[in-house]
Amino acid sequence: MKHLNKLFVAVAMFMGLSSQAQDSNNPWAISFGTNAVDTRVSAASSVQDQFSQYFNVNDYWNILPSVSYISVAKHVGGNFSFGVTGSVNRIKRWVEPRVTDPGDYTVINPGDLSYYAADGVIKYSIGGAFGWKYIDPSVHVGGGYTSMGKASYGTANGGLGLTFWFTEMVGLSFQSTYKYSFDNDSRIPEQNVPSHMQHFAGLTFKFGGKDTDGDGIYDKDDACPEVAGLKQFNGCPDTDGDGIVDGSDSCPDVAGLAEFQGCPDTDADGIADKDDACPEVAGPKSLNGCPDADGDGIADKSDKCPDVKGPKENGGCPWPDTDGDGVLDKDDKCVDVKGTVANNGCPEISEEQVNKLNAYAKTILFNSGKSTFQQQTYPVLQSIAAILKEYPSSNFSIEGHTDSDGKDAANQKLSEDRAAAVKNYLIENGIAASRLTSAGFGETKPIDTNKTKAGKANNRRVEVKLVK
Repeated sequence: MKHLNKLFVAVAMFMGLSSQAQDSNNPWAISFGTNAVDTRVSAASSVQDQFSQYFNVNDYWNILPSVSYISVAKHVGGNFSFGVTGSVNRIKRWVEPRVTDPGDYTVINPGDLSYYAADGVIKYSIGGAFGWKYIDPSVHVGGGYTSMGKASYGTANGGLGLTFWFTEMVGLSFQSTYKYSFDNDSRIPEQNVPSHMQHFAGLTFKFGGKDTDGDGIYDKDDACPEVAGLKQFNGCPDTDGDGIVDGSDSCPDVAGLAEFQGCPDTDADGIADKDDACPEVAGPKSLNGCPDADGDGIADKSDKCPDVKGPKENGGCPWPDTDGDGVLDKDDKCVDVKGTVANNGCPEISEEQVNKLNAYAKTILFNSGKSTFQQQTYPVLQSIAAILKEYPSSNFSIEGHTDSDGKDAANQKLSEDRAAAVKNYLIENGIAASRLTSAGFGETKPIDTNKTKAGKANNRRVEVKLVK
């Protein structure tokens, strides 16, 4: 018990220096068991001889039949770990080479020397490198401090190990370590610490793995470490049990289909309920899942005439044709008057009416040399305006002409002003300005001779022309 107390004090001191990890799941490991010390290895004259009687337990090994070592380790990353080991023993078999025969040995009892060792170990897991689950061979190096009786010296260590894992966290460990002592001048008990082999056998327990949500999956492997989940989903939950993890499930509380990211499609129209404006009635995707009974491209719920095809612009109802002229009201510029398709539903002015307009136009009288009207002309202008109002979709050009008296430039301007005066009168009396244009041609387009008074009177005229 006295030896064990010293052992635990040494281990506690080294635990304070340890700051690495045992493996990627459980960050810590503790091992304890029995150890054996073999001093023969440094007495041999060759490497072959050193290991020729490696398992000669009865002749050379010093074994303390109790828990005589404890080791604590933590992993540094990859397949490496760092640990500290404290061990105790009693040296009853001290091996000395025979002076007369260097190839032979003699074993003496040095007086039950007490043995204490504290060692730091860097271990590389070969099993971890190959992904072996139950068998884990390893290599290790390190150094430490060993006492045999009154002598104490530092050592450089290296060796091999093997662990058989019964479970993820419990295993049976074996390890052999060659300890090269920096005190190799002689082999005198109580004065020297010779190089030696130390063997360990014991149980290893890994612990410290973090599973925040308690779902049996370590946080490092858990894609959802704070929410309990399923192993097949790397620790993430599937609340609705549809086989799609909540993080990828657009409807995590309602079972659905993978093709809809976990959302249901109640009416089986190929549109997930969350995107379906009519989730209980099948409908096309183009209408967000709502039906269209009349096939006019407008969902029934928005169609004012769900059983009759009609355009969207009219709420799904067909356009009316009030005047029955074959031109729908929406396109009919004369909704209440029958017209022609060619004239946008308005009646087309006849040649007879155009002739009538020009007959009126020839009677328009202006004050001499001016663009103002004589008083008796106003009824004529009103008659022209009345005819134009009957044909609201027809456009007209007002053209002014003069005789040859006077200068050309003056005649040109006078013809333009008189045509413009007629146009302005018609606009002021309800004719849309967009329907009218005016132009003057002066004396350039006579229709009679300018050599007679009557001919000149005919040439001084206004004409109204239909613009097609």
